[in-house]
Amino acid sequence: MTKITACIFDLDGVIVDTAKYHYQAWHKLAIQLDIPFNEAENEKMKGISRMDSLEMMLALGDKTYTDIDKQKYCAAKNTWYLDLVTDMDQSEILPGILDFIAHLKEEKIKIALGSASKNARKILNLVGLTDSFDDIVDGNDVVKSKPDPEVFLKGAALLKSKPTETIVFEDSAKGIDAAVAGSFRTVGIGQDIHLGHADIVVENLIGMSISDLSKRLESKS
Repeated sequence: MTKITACIFDLDGVIVDTAKYHYQAWHKLAIQLDIPFNEAENEKMKGISRMDSLEMMLALGDKTYTDIDKQKYCAAKNTWYLDLVTDMDQSEILPGILDFIAHLKEEKIKIALGSASKNARKILNLVGLTDSFDDIVDGNDVVKSKPDPEVFLKGAALLKSKPTETIVFEDSAKGIDAAVAGSFRTVGIGQDIHLGHADIVVENLIGMSISDLSKRLESKS
C-alpha cells in the first residue's frame, strides 16, 4: 500500500469556500475596468497569485497598465475581498474537513496548508483552524506562483516529508499541475472536467480515511 506520512491542503475551495468572495471582488474590478468577466474566467484564476490573476483579467480586456496601476488594482481587489470575508466563521468550512483533519491527527499524519493566498492565515483565524495545521505556507512565503511547486515543496520540507509520501489536496487545475511537478500524490476536490489529471478526484472529503485514499492511490501507481 502507498505509504502516506503527510497531507498538504490548499485553502480556497478545499478547506473553505472563499471562491465566491474572490469572484465578487474580481467582478467588481472588472466592471470598473470595463473588462468582460464571468465565473468561468474566475475558475481559471484558482490557485494562482493575485498579480497573475490580474494579468489574466487584463488580457481578457486587452488592457495595458503600468506596474504602479497594477499594484493599485490588486490592492483594491484585496480590500474588497477582505471586506467580504470579515464575517466568516466555522460554518464556511467545507463538508468533511473537520472530521478528516481529526482523523489525520488520530493516525499521526502530519498536515500543512499550502496556499497561494496572502490572506491564508487571516482566513484560518476567522474560521478557527489555525492551530489544526502543523505548518502553514502561503503567498507571503513563496516567490513562484502555481503551477510552480514551490509552495508544496516548502510545506513538505517543513513537515520533513517526502513528496512521494505526501498527498496534496487541490481544487484547481494549476494547483494539481504544481503538485504533479513536485512529485506529490494528488487528490482533486471537485469535478473531473477540471481536475482529471489528479491521481484521484472526489467531490468532497466526507467519510474519507487515509487508508482508503492510500488504497486508491496504490491502484493508480
